[in-house]
Amino acid sequence: MARRVGGAGGTPASGTFPVTLGDVRAAQRMLAGVCRTTALAAGRHLSVLAGTPVLLKCENLQHTGSFKLRGAYVRIARLAPEERAAGVVAASAGNHAQGVAFAASLLGVRSMVFMPEDTSLPKIAAARGYGAEVRLHGQGLDDALQAARAYAGETGAAFVHPFDHPDVIAGQGTVGLEILEQCPEVGTVVVGMGGGGLAAGIAVAVKALRPDVRIVGVQAAGAAAYPPSLAAGRPVAVRTPVTMADGIRVGRPGNVPFRIVARLVDEVRTVSEDELAAALLLCLERSKMVVEPAGASPVAALLSAPRSFNGPVVAVLSGGNVDPLLLQAVLRHGMAVAGRYLSLRVRLTDRPGALAALLEVLSAAGANVLDIGHVRTDPRLRLGEAEVELHLETEGREHCAGVETALRDAGYAVLH
Repeated sequence: MARRVGGAGGTPASGTFPVTLGDVRAAQRMLAGVCRTTALAAGRHLSVLAGTPVLLKCENLQHTGSFKLRGAYVRIARLAPEERAAGVVAASAGNHAQGVAFAASLLGVRSMVFMPEDTSLPKIAAARGYGAEVRLHGQGLDDALQAARAYAGETGAAFVHPFDHPDVIAGQGTVGLEILEQCPEVGTVVVGMGGGGLAAGIAVAVKALRPDVRIVGVQAAGAAAYPPSLAAGRPVAVRTPVTMADGIRVGRPGNVPFRIVARLVDEVRTVSEDELAAALLLCLERSKMVVEPAGASPVAALLSAPRSFNGPVVAVLSGGNVDPLLLQAVLRHGMAVAGRYLSLRVRLTDRPGALAALLEVLSAAGANVLDIGHVRTDPRLRLGEAEVELHLETEGREHCAGVETALRDAGYAVLH
């Protein structure tokens, strides 16, 4: 179950927020012809679970694979000519780097991006492919941000923050305008949160036009800086944020988005790594969407407590830039969490045909053998006994139980 923290909720009043509806609308005009108006796709399986229509806002299909292009382009486009001439610099774990690189190339501006040393090779290659010079620095986003700020001070390059700037938030807010245009009757918008720029921008746009719509932010439990920050009334840092969802692995809320989130976001929920893995698997299998863990976080919240949302619900799939190696690992883990993998050990008599007989039982039970290991020499085994380690693909938790029952009924000792 996701952990929930209530927000104040509210309606943006002119002059009281660093970003207004007018700013978001101006950003939307600026982005015309630059960004895609991404699709709002029906999430049929999620709709059944939630008991209300669920729609997926597919920012994973945006140029560069995430919403980040919106804010990056607005920020760079609003720089003065002399600022553009000095170039721009950014720090990112991946998506913001690609958005800045692509936006800068469209505007004819040089870009430098600092990325953590553990950034996946595909994301580094993508940022370079969009035209940025990339430097690897430090062990996380905070280290990269520090290096980017130092570079800006040394060179005069304009620093493009990934979330803590009004222009960036205004650009991200155009997602909210599109949601209202595509689903005027929306009841709840669910959006992943790291620093808070996307959630803040969406909240400004949606609450100004439809104050009755609930905005629900979602954070990974291992990198959830907003719950303690909201409780304290100021941004509070998480010392060591840990999550596979690198797109929302941020140690501290931004000052600008925090002011907006504290007033306009109705609720913040947290989701576990297992819930993120299960959500990513569901997006791929049921919606045919390649989504990174951060982009799947709203779906994870829906899976955790599907009947707790007022519909229609729009879940923002914020990005699809996932390292293939991570995708492989997460999918395997997600299948295990969903009961689609079964790992066990079986003791049997070490005689000719014993393994074939075991496999016949598994075949009759409908289990697919993915991997098998046969051990004959182990001090735990008695003379004439063997042990088989099995990794099986199953249809779900009930099927797993049925497979184990079939093995025991056939006389096998089943171990875990």
